[in-house]
Amino acid sequence: METKKQVNNQGCSPLPGEGTGVGRKVVVAFSGGLDTSYTVMKLAKEGYEVHAACANTGGFSAEQLKTNEENAYKLGAAKYVTLDVTQEYYEKSLKYMIFGNVLRNNCYPISVSSERIFQAIAIARYANEIKADAIAHGSTGAGNDQIRFDMTFLVMAPGVEIITLTRDKKLTRKEEVDYLNENGFFADFTKLKYSYNVGIWGTSICGGELLDPTQGLPEEAYLKHATRQEESLLKIEFEKGEIVGVNGEKFDDRVKAIQKIEEIGASYAIGRDCNVGDTIIGIKGRVGFEAAAPKLIIEAHRLLEKSTLSKWQQYWKDQVANWYGMFLHESQYLEPVMPDIEAMLTSSQRHVNGTAILKLRPYGFETVGIDSNDDLTKSKLGEYGETQTGWTADEAKGFIKVSSTPLRVYYGIHKGER
Repeated sequence: METKKQVNNQGCSPLPGEGTGVGRKVVVAFSGGLDTSYTVMKLAKEGYEVHAACANTGGFSAEQLKTNEENAYKLGAAKYVTLDVTQEYYEKSLKYMIFGNVLRNNCYPISVSSERIFQAIAIARYANEIKADAIAHGSTGAGNDQIRFDMTFLVMAPGVEIITLTRDKKLTRKEEVDYLNENGFFADFTKLKYSYNVGIWGTSICGGELLDPTQGLPEEAYLKHATRQEESLLKIEFEKGEIVGVNGEKFDDRVKAIQKIEEIGASYAIGRDCNVGDTIIGIKGRVGFEAAAPKLIIEAHRLLEKSTLSKWQQYWKDQVANWYGMFLHESQYLEPVMPDIEAMLTSSQRHVNGTAILKLRPYGFETVGIDSNDDLTKSKLGEYGETQTGWTADEAKGFIKVSSTPLRVYYGIHKGER
């Protein structure tokens, strides 16, 4: 194999068109979409030995994966592989997002954006395994994914060239489609009104009415629609913060439990919303999403925690969980502090056991209650708003008087502020 081509000081490729790919091995992070299809064909035409790798974190169906494989070879790939990292994604990320009740801006489950990190890690591992000279992805220069892919590759596959044809050439969709068609590859890359990213932790929706800040998404923009009208109860059972049962059915596989909850929630079209957030590169972006499973699981888990965690456990867990979610979103998953946060989140879950009960209806739900042997509201010392046995009335008065001391001191000195 030839010596690796010199890369610039960012570890990225020289401008497209410089040099040749003959005899060089490149792994393309292949989703089957337009940008990565163009990348596979263009690099193959330039003489690269192209390995098209689809990293699946739960968002691809078996049919989609089969189509991806067929198209990769049609585009000129020397080899196609599917890298299934769904379980790894759960064990190393989703689990902790549930423990932390992570919602960006108290709204958005960090859906496909968190999956990108694990897709990038899988691609980098594969590139190292086959001793690739380069890794390529199809991200543009205007979004977050370019950062997630590049940063992960720079850390996990140091010295391996990063090729980004769409970003470097500022390619338009028309230019890419024309190139593919001229070289005998035809597929439906029609630019739809909306663009979708589907994953196990939700589907993001961009475009259309979201470009107007005064509008929301219409019914037809969503992929899942309400098929059930009658109210029903959803019971989610947790052991140490992890899902082990759904409506009485036991699950050893947490991913399948999530998929079951998604199936139930999606039949009511639960989990729809829009989020305005700050991108990594500094601009604000607006995205719609539908995420039945994350919304239901997080609220059920939060409900159970309210009764099973102490006041300060809840407070400090919320602080570190907010940082965990932010770091995930901003491509800092590999920051060494993340395992430290995960250790704290894991420790907090040791008594989060029991069943949370939700009432579902079309487009929404409400919390009902919990059943847990670790329920701290069952204390024999007192029943809120009713009776107490753990202290006397005089002790209560003394507690209140002592607790008021700092305020009585302050306002005794600053009488004009009372």
